[in-house]
Amino acid sequence: MTPGFGRLRREDLLKAACEVIAARGFGHTRTIDIAKAAGVSQALLFYHFETKDQLFAAAFAYAARRHMDSLAAVERSPKPPLDRLRALLKLSSPTASPEGWRLWIDAWAESMRNKDLQRTSRRLDVQSRQVMQGIIEAGVAAGDFTCPDPEGAAWRIFALGDGLAIQMNVHGRVLPRRRVTELVKSATARELGLSAADL
Repeated sequence: MTPGFGRLRREDLLKAACEVIAARGFGHTRTIDIAKAAGVSQALLFYHFETKDQLFAAAFAYAARRHMDSLAAVERSPKPPLDRLRALLKLSSPTASPEGWRLWIDAWAESMRNKDLQRTSRRLDVQSRQVMQGIIEAGVAAGDFTCPDPEGAAWRIFALGDGLAIQMNVHGRVLPRRRVTELVKSATARELGLSAADL
């Protein structure tokens, strides 16, 4: 097996694992399910990952890394703070991919019992809030936003978004997608001295 093929195959396995876990949940996903989804044997799966727990931790780390890469792109963008804020709200929206949110929500629950998942989840949460806080601070410095507590604002905005995502994905159609978007935008606008129309 060439090194290039090995890297490609491992990424394919992790992508398949994320898709299966998002559909079935950590508690109901078997390694045979992931192997079938990836079109490989269980033997190949265990060539790359010694245990099921290692595979799950690696799959969640892979998904988190992809999201963190997107966060980093927003953070590095040369665009004005308001444009970067809009991009971050879109990336983290409760109305984003249901498959992605199901994976995060299930991982949060598993993180209470799995230290590897907990570390990855915490790292993702911290980076998300830091990017938001940095954007808010840049907007305040530029005179675009009014916010006396950027750290607190970042916590409150993400807490609202996470809570609404749970409502949408766990409780079905409890709120229309448009209403969820309105709630996030109006709360963010209040935090930053903007109008919801700005977002």
